[in-house]
Amino acid sequence: MKLLTVTVPCYNSQDYMEKCVESLLTGGEKVEIIIIDDGSKDNTGVIADAYAEKYPTIVRVIHQENGGHGEGINQGLKHATGTYFKVVDSDDVLSEDFPAFLETLEACDQNGVDLVLTNYYYVHTDGEGDKSLHYTNALPVNKTFGWDEMGHFRVYQLMTIHSCTFRTEVMRKWGQELPKHVFYEDNLMVYQTLPHVKKLYYSNIDLYRYWIGRPDQSVQRSVMMKRYQHQLLVTKMCFTAFHLDEIKEKRLRKYLRHELFIMFGISILYVRLNRCEEADRNLEEMFAECRAFDRKWADHFRYRSVLRLICIPGGFGRNFAEWVYNTCNKIVRFN
Repeated sequence: MKLLTVTVPCYNSQDYMEKCVESLLTGGEKVEIIIIDDGSKDNTGVIADAYAEKYPTIVRVIHQENGGHGEGINQGLKHATGTYFKVVDSDDVLSEDFPAFLETLEACDQNGVDLVLTNYYYVHTDGEGDKSLHYTNALPVNKTFGWDEMGHFRVYQLMTIHSCTFRTEVMRKWGQELPKHVFYEDNLMVYQTLPHVKKLYYSNIDLYRYWIGRPDQSVQRSVMMKRYQHQLLVTKMCFTAFHLDEIKEKRLRKYLRHELFIMFGISILYVRLNRCEEADRNLEEMFAECRAFDRKWADHFRYRSVLRLICIPGGFGRNFAEWVYNTCNKIVRFN
């Protein structure tokens, strides 16, 4: 049995996927690399098959009809044999810390850890604004801990697909698979897994190199504006995955509320950046569906949190939302 399964969803990734796979191969036989060829029309599948032929005990390839990033994760999880599971996008890489991280992962397995957190590092194609996203202010370092030991997360800090390595059997407790042909579904992957986590561990290393800057990248402003309905859908799916008030661990409930706040905020911002009535209607329809599931918390995020300020109707609200967006992007530079 492998220690770690790394799933690499690929769609037309021929120009950059080799850097990703090469960074994962440094893990050696402890690692299982599952490359998902998601109906690519270029040489992605050929490159993937070549790696599987060269490294038959490490690399596996799944060729599938195009189902999107989420379906790639679904299939990777379904076929995973590793004790732990991680997703690395085909345009990203893991750092030289990867072999040492695997040693940490072995110790975490012995201690029954369900989630191992590491930092991720924004790397911009223009070389400006590179930054490490860490959790030293919020999490104990280099120790196994429970939710009751977790501190306060800053507004820009989230447990993301880049920072999380979950125990595989914990991820398989999902209530729903990730949706096909929907972007930003990785938020749902993390959100619906967290309630099943009991033990955590945080290693203060910049393991994941998150590349930002390709024109067609899903996190670019123009792309996210175009796909705002995907963000609305994923936010609604997270909100309706379970009732917040049913989460017994106080610190976990507080963190999940924080994550929903960010997701609602992102959804609202990209709706308002579109500056059209149809998008505003779609936003209110999403809130109505959330309200039907849990009126208390839906009304909290819509009317009783600071998010109400970027929901103000008309030009003023849209201008204010754009100012908030630009300010946040200067702090983190997420696209």
